[in-house]
Amino acid sequence: MGVGDWHWNDAWIFVSAVIAERLERDRAMHAALPVTGATLADLLAAADFLHHSVPSREDIEESVRRLAGAGLITVDDDLIEVAPAGEQLWRTRPFSGLSSAVMTLQAQLNRGPAPGDTDWSLTEQAYTAALREYRLRLADGR
Repeated sequence: MGVGDWHWNDAWIFVSAVIAERLERDRAMHAALPVTGATLADLLAAADFLHHSVPSREDIEESVRRLAGAGLITVDDDLIEVAPAGEQLWRTRPFSGLSSAVMTLQAQLNRGPAPGDTDWSLTEQAYTAALREYRLRLADGR
């Protein structure tokens, strides 16, 4: 794959990871807890907020592999963090509101490093657990 091969879903998952990680960081700091990264449930919540839909297990798995392989995010089990290269990409993007952030980021990705590939998989069990947690949060009004 060369430069320009990024998909819309990659940008959607990346922007969702940025939002989820920042919300988790703020929550942890206000509660005097250690900052650990965003969970898959946090990522699902941010993705739903952005696009009014929840990404499939396959969409998350493919995009996380591509983003992590390019060094833009890190993933450890179900914790996702934006890597320094991803922070740089986010900080240097053309300013736009959240309504157009995904399209803006896809354009930025296509001008930057090529998608990578890393050996990470999202099991159906882990995806279902994250989806269940997200739905419980919705039901609780969180």
